[in-house]
Parts: sequence; structure tokens; C-alpha cells
Amino acid sequence: MKKPICFLVLSLFITIVSCSKGKEVTPAASKPDTNTTTPTDNSTGFSSADADLAYTAFNNAFYDSNNKLYFSTTKKDGVAAIWTQAIYWDMAMNVYERTKTPAQLTRIGDIYQGNYNYYDGYNWNNTTVWFIYDDMMWWVIALARANQLTGNATYLEKAKSGFDRVWNGSYDPIDGGMFWDFQHSGKNSCINFPTVIAAMKLFNITKDVSYLNKAKSIYAWSKTNLVDASGKVNDNKIGNNPPGGQDYTYNSGTAIGAAMALYKQTNDAAYLNDAKLYADYVKNNMCTNGILPAEGDFNEQGVLKAIFAQYIVQLINEGAQSQYLSWIQTNVNTGWKNRDGRNLTYRNYAVPTPTGDIQSYEASSIVTFMQLIPPTKK
Repeated sequence: MKKPICFLVLSLFITIVSCSKGKEVTPAASKPDTNTTTPTDNSTGFSSADADLAYTAFNNAFYDSNNKLYFSTTKKDGVAAIWTQAIYWDMAMNVYERTKTPAQLTRIGDIYQGNYNYYDGYNWNNTTVWFIYDDMMWWVIALARANQLTGNATYLEKAKSGFDRVWNGSYDPIDGGMFWDFQHSGKNSCINFPTVIAAMKLFNITKDVSYLNKAKSIYAWSKTNLVDASGKVNDNKIGNNPPGGQDYTYNSGTAIGAAMALYKQTNDAAYLNDAKLYADYVKNNMCTNGILPAEGDFNEQGVLKAIFAQYIVQLINEGAQSQYLSWIQTNVNTGWKNRDGRNLTYRNYAVPTPTGDIQSYEASSIVTFMQLIPPTKK
């Protein structure tokens, strides 16, 4: 009887830790978050100017212009978690791709340098700075993308060395898949699908076929071991036990992104069908009245939908799957309508943004969506 009990405790521990990502700030006063109002329709809308406004408001509230980092909350008394800084860097790249303004290109360089200064020059072997593998892989993805966008060779070298560090420490050469943590206690979606995305970005840049082979291998393992026939992307798999854990939008999002990356390279429709299956699961099983789940009770999970945004929009645009557009636009319109007087948005799109202190994590996803999808009004 001891083994099942120990496994249950270990499973719970890994699930909680893998989702909380370790470093958190002290929670503020309780916020109203249980109301599920009827979603607004697309007539409310947002414009390109609103997308600018949302990003400006986000930076006014959370960006440390001196150190070129993001704060964790509107109190500006702590730095956002290391992996979320990569997600905010992705947001900056989205804004640049949308606006093409020189100032935004400068910001991309600034954010890189601010994190370089704070995180030991992206020293992948510093086990104080880096304590789980997926934290590194979010940065590898962002660094590779920054190279694609700017041509800066330094970004590519950092991405390649980071990928090698994770692969050498995380990959299981016997049973396949990637371990999430340094202790190899479980194989989580948050490292496996991002590894596919990172490998495909590096393959597209370098044309080194070893990256493509690794991407195909990890995707095949992940689909077999982490995904259900329904399209549910499980959070983790521990040992030989069945996959489990809570549904999270970022896991579905990176599964979509991994499938899309391989589809674009191979033109194999099976990958596109996988991506649609993952998206359908989120739409049909994780939403309330069509609205994406809130995720994150004053913790880092608030950023998860910003990751989902990145990849569901790829499916819409690059996969030509316009059937998902109105669903996403309704989510964005709802969240934007419920912004506060600071023009900050919230993780629960269906309720007004709380007054007072909120996190950069929970304020990030609507801003990200607004940079990626077409405005619904002029």
C-alpha cells in the first residue's frame, strides 16, 4: 500500500510544482473571480489603436525601463519569474511584427540585454538561475525566434547552446521523451512540446537535420504518451503510470505549435489534424460559454493563455483554419471590454479587471492576443 500512496503524493507534488513554476509573490487580497457573465459579441471589438494602447498600458504597469525587465505585479516590488520574461519577450516580438516600428526593435534588444544582465548572461550551467528544464526551453524558443526576426547571430548561438544543455540533461535515451526537472521525476508536456517547437525553429535556421529528427522523435513520444484520443493534452507522465494532471491551455497551445511546425515542414496532413484536435478539445472541453479558463490564482499560471495565444493563432493563420477565429475574437473582445481604468486586462476574461494590485502574468494574455489576431473594428 505504501507505493500507491507515495506515488499519489509524488504526482500531486509534481503537478503543483510544474504548474506554479516555483517562484511566486505573496498573494494580495482576495479578488472577485467567480462570476461568469455572458460573453460579449464581436460588435464590441478592438482596433489596432486598442492593441497599441493595451501594450502601452502593460508596459506602464509592469516594465522596468531601467533594468529592462518585467515586474511581477503592479506594485513593482519584485521581478517576474524567469520563464515568463521569455513570454514577455515574445510579446515584444509580436508587437514589432505588427507595427514594424524602430522603437519596438530597440525594445527587443533591450529586453534581451536586461535579462542577460540579470540572469548571468544566459549561463545555462548556472543551477541557481536555472532549476528546471522548461524554464530554459522557453528562452531557447524566444532566442531562436529573435534570431529569425533580427538576424542577430548572438541570439542563435545562445539558442543552440541552451538547446544542447537541455537535450543533454533532459532527454531519456532509453524510453524517449524529456524530463521536466533536474531530478528526472517526471516527463511533462511543458518541456516535451516546447522542445519540438525549439528544435524546429533551429532546424529552419540552420538546416541541421539532427534538429528535425529530434523534433519528430519527441513529438511522436509526446503524442503517444501525453495525449488522449480526445485531444486532451495531459500535464505529465510519471514513470510507467498513465498520464495525468490538470488541463492547461499552454500545454494544448504548445502541442498545437509543435504539430504546426512539423506540418509546415513536412506537409503531412496528420500533423495538421492533430493541431485541430488539440484546439477542438480546448474549445469544447475547457471553456465556459466559449470563454477560455481563468487559470492562475495569483500565481504564474496567469501567463498560460499568452502561450496558447501564440500557437492557436498559428493554426488559424498558417494552417488556414479560420473556423477558430470568431471564438478567439470573442474571447479577446470580452477581456478587452472588461479592462480597468488603467487599460489593464485580467486572466478571467468574463469579469471586470480587479482594482488594486494585479500580476503581470494575469494581465498578459489579452495583450498578446491583440497583437496576433485581426482587429474587429477600425
